[in-house]
Amino acid sequence: MKEFIKKFIPEFLINWYHFFLGFSGALFYGFPAKKLKVIGVTGTKGKSTVVELTSRILEEAGYKVAVISSIKFKIGKKEWKNELKMTMPGRWKIQRFLKKAQKSGCQYLILEVTSEGILQHRHRFLNFTAVVFTNLAPEHIERHGSFENYRKTKGKLFKICRKIHIVNLDDENAEYFLKFEAREKWGFSIKMSNVKSQMSNRKFNNLRIVNAKHCRTLSNGLKFQVDQIEFNLNLLGKFNIYNALSAICVGLSQGVGLETCKKALEKIRKMPGRMEIVIERPFKVIVDYAHTPDSLEKVYQTIKNLQLASHSSKLICVLGACGGGRDKWKRPVLGKIAAKYCDKVIVTNEDPYDEDPNEIINQIANPLTTIQRSLNSCYLFKILDRREAIKKALSLAETGDVVIITGKGCEPWMCVAKGKKIPWDDREIVKQEFQKILKV
Repeated sequence: MKEFIKKFIPEFLINWYHFFLGFSGALFYGFPAKKLKVIGVTGTKGKSTVVELTSRILEEAGYKVAVISSIKFKIGKKEWKNELKMTMPGRWKIQRFLKKAQKSGCQYLILEVTSEGILQHRHRFLNFTAVVFTNLAPEHIERHGSFENYRKTKGKLFKICRKIHIVNLDDENAEYFLKFEAREKWGFSIKMSNVKSQMSNRKFNNLRIVNAKHCRTLSNGLKFQVDQIEFNLNLLGKFNIYNALSAICVGLSQGVGLETCKKALEKIRKMPGRMEIVIERPFKVIVDYAHTPDSLEKVYQTIKNLQLASHSSKLICVLGACGGGRDKWKRPVLGKIAAKYCDKVIVTNEDPYDEDPNEIINQIANPLTTIQRSLNSCYLFKILDRREAIKKALSLAETGDVVIITGKGCEPWMCVAKGKKIPWDDREIVKQEFQKILKV
C-alpha cells in the first residue's frame, strides 16, 4: 500500500505529510523537548553503543536519563526492549515518549537519529542540545540515491542544532560536519597528527579536542588515556575507543568531569548484541550486529588481531544480508570479506522481507564458491534456516575455535514476507543449540 501511494502522490506532498505529523505530535503533547536536554547521535555505526555509554556517564553524574535506541527504551530505571524493528519511532510515538520522560523527572533524553528518521522529519521539534557524528560509510544508498545524498541527510541534523556539535575527527567526512554553525564544537581523535595535516586550520578555530593516547586493544578489553586519566574498558574492538570518546565528549560538554566518565564507563561489562561473547568455553561464540562491509571487516579484524582464536584454531562465520530491496550492492562485498577472514563460512537467512531469501544467499555466496572449489573441501555452507545455520556452526567448532554470528545482534524479530515478524534472538538460539550439544 505504501509503495502504491508513493507512486501517485508527489514527493513534496509526502514530505509535508511527514512534517505535519512531527508538528502535530509535538503540539498535542505540548512540545515536551523544550523541558529536556536532548542528545542526538547519528552516523553509520556505533549509534546504539554511544547512546548507552552516554546515558551511563550522565547517570553516574546524578542525572535522570531517558533513552531511545535500536536496542531499548528507557525512562529512569525502567527499561524495555525496542521491539518495533525501527530504530527511531514515529513522530507521535517519540513525542509521547518525551512527554512521559519529562513527567517522570528526566533531565536528559539520548536517542539514535537515523537517515530514514531525518527524511521523515522524526528529528523535528526535538530541540537538540547536542548532536554527535560517529562515522560514515556507504549504507542505504538505494534509498538515498547516492552516498552524497546520504551524507547530506545526516547533515540536516547538524543544521537544525545550533548549540553543541561533537564530531569524529578521524572520519574522512569530519570537515563536512564541522562546517555547520554551532555555539560549541567538540572533536575526538586517536590520531591527532594525521587529522591536523588533513584539515584546514580554520576548522580548528574554537574546536575543543579530546585526544586518546596510548591506545591498546586487549583480549579482554581496551586501554587508553585522555589527559592524565587512564581508561580501562571491558569492551572489545578498537572501534569502541571511538564510541567511548563520543560519550566522553558529551559528558564534558555537559560539565561532567573525566573521573566521572571513567567511573561510569569502567562499570560496563558488555553491550547487548555488540561483540557480545555468548559462550566462553570450550570454544567462543560471539554475536554482533555488523551488517555493513566496513563493520563486518572490523569485527573480523578484531577477532583475528586479538587472537581470541589461536593460530591453529578456526574462525567460523555465520552471516546473511537484509533484503527488502535494500543495499543489494553490499551482498557480494560481504561474501568477499568473509572469504578473506573466515575458515568456514555459513551463509544464511537474515531479514528477507519480500525478497527471495535463497537469491539473497546466492548473491552473498557467489564470491565464496570459487574458494570452495579450489579447496575441494567443506568451506562454504548455504543454509536457509538461520537456526540450522547456527547449529551447523556450533557443530563445526572445536576447542579454541571462535564462532562469530553477525547481522542481527540482539534484534528481537526476523522479518519475512507479507509483513510477518518471527520472534528471534541470535543469542538465545545459540544458548539453546549449545545446550543440545552438551546433552548429546
